[in-house]
Amino acid sequence: MSHVSHVIPIVFVVDDDVSVRESLELMISSAGWRPEIFASAKEFLSRPRADAPSCLVLDVNLPDLNGLDLQVRVAGDRIDMPIIFITGYGDVPMTVRAMKAGAVEFLTKPFSDDALLGAIRQAIERSRTVLGHEAEIRMLSDRYETLSRREREVMALIVTGLLNKQVAFDLGISEITVKAHRGRVMHKMQAGSLVDLASMAAKLRLAHTQH
Repeated sequence: MSHVSHVIPIVFVVDDDVSVRESLELMISSAGWRPEIFASAKEFLSRPRADAPSCLVLDVNLPDLNGLDLQVRVAGDRIDMPIIFITGYGDVPMTVRAMKAGAVEFLTKPFSDDALLGAIRQAIERSRTVLGHEAEIRMLSDRYETLSRREREVMALIVTGLLNKQVAFDLGISEITVKAHRGRVMHKMQAGSLVDLASMAAKLRLAHTQH
């Protein structure tokens, strides 16, 4: 079981209305999650990134920073933290903008507890998935770092489907040497098959192009 799967999720709430903060804090605690409550965007942004599945319940109208602008900041820095908007008065353009930017839900007050709890569950699952993917990429990157330069060259060629003798020709080494490198690559990457290794290579390439 991964570290992410058994950590208690955190539900962040940013709302300048103290009565809303208190009622949401109680609701979130009762559902078994850990609430962290903030009265302003500035307070929230000063909090370091959480190493746990999380989501943000965010009021659109804040005294210091518009909720939609805060969404842009969060989307850039904390992709593992989906956002649920709550507002006293929503309009269609505002809702469309929030949803296009990746919000899980846009709820207009008063909303039912079930509506918010359902949105939080969905957001936490999305967060868990992102964190799990990030952890997998870190693990694969750590394994890849243990490969020698020649082992990386061999890996890059065998995952394209080339035979050992073709790899040997391309690199100007013997087929026996390729087999030895291939065995070490499989062992160090902990790949059970060539298909596994190709999948790992694809994930690493994808991760590197996204950063």
